[in-house]
Amino acid sequence: MAVLTKELKKDLLKTIIKIRRFEEKTIQLYQIAKIWGYLHPYIGEEAIAAGACAAISKSDYIISTHRGHGHSIAKGADLNRMMAELLGKATGYCKGRGGSMHIADTELGMLGANGIVGGGIPISVGAGFSCKMEGKGRVAVCFFSDGATNNGVFHEALNMAAIFSLPVIYLCENNMYAISMCSDDAIACRDVAKRSAAYDIPGVIVDGTDPEAVYNIVSKAVQRARSGKGPSLIEAKTYRFGGHHPNDPAEYRDKSEAEYYKKEKDPVVNYKAKLLEEKVISPEEIDGYEKEIIQMVEQSVKFAEESPEPSLEQFLEEVRSI
Repeated sequence: MAVLTKELKKDLLKTIIKIRRFEEKTIQLYQIAKIWGYLHPYIGEEAIAAGACAAISKSDYIISTHRGHGHSIAKGADLNRMMAELLGKATGYCKGRGGSMHIADTELGMLGANGIVGGGIPISVGAGFSCKMEGKGRVAVCFFSDGATNNGVFHEALNMAAIFSLPVIYLCENNMYAISMCSDDAIACRDVAKRSAAYDIPGVIVDGTDPEAVYNIVSKAVQRARSGKGPSLIEAKTYRFGGHHPNDPAEYRDKSEAEYYKKEKDPVVNYKAKLLEEKVISPEEIDGYEKEIIQMVEQSVKFAEESPEPSLEQFLEEVRSI
């Protein structure tokens, strides 16, 4: 099992708080029309990105989803550039042309969020081949949701990754709903991780609300991948606190279900309590983290609002014609 030092535990807490406060602010901005288009908050799922990205190095790759702000933040993305992208500004990661679902930074190892459900899964195969051919021990972590696992590309990618022993960690964030479709009604095999048997690779279920549990499981899969033993499939059981997007009232869910997860399985609240009980951190330190992070988020909004709009001349930059 990977070693969890006090500093690492504090870093995990900082990351999940940072994701939560950033997402809360984006919802506020969306509601006053500062952010246009779609927005898919990661609230309730923060522990997965925090634990997984802490288990890999800066040189490793991640492939994200339409609900990808948390993945970017956990990989070390700059909040200013993220917020600028969400507000459509020229200083954003994609110069304001990608928005919420298309943040990418190859220098950071973030190979892109993707507006297509399951769209990032085939990219993982290419990333895995690159890592293997390069021979420097890099790995790729591919995030996707339960809704993506019924796409044909999920099976094609895992099969190919297994055949060629590619260093890819497939991480399913099972938040129980693909828009309004409950995973219990859409997946005949209740546990996505069991599908690993079809490709003769490890399949593991982990509590996706516990950053330490995610860190430990992903670390083991990373070690396996780096040693040349190939991919793993990890299913992180979690819950999407809100609707599919801020305008979705989620009336297809029982209110008691949502109330249970928000009260009993909140990764931010529970991890704060855990570290306080273990005397890893003090209440004053947590307050300090909160104030620092809120200030960072507010600064990112200021940066974005003061940033220039993309010029008409910029729209065709980096767009290649055939």
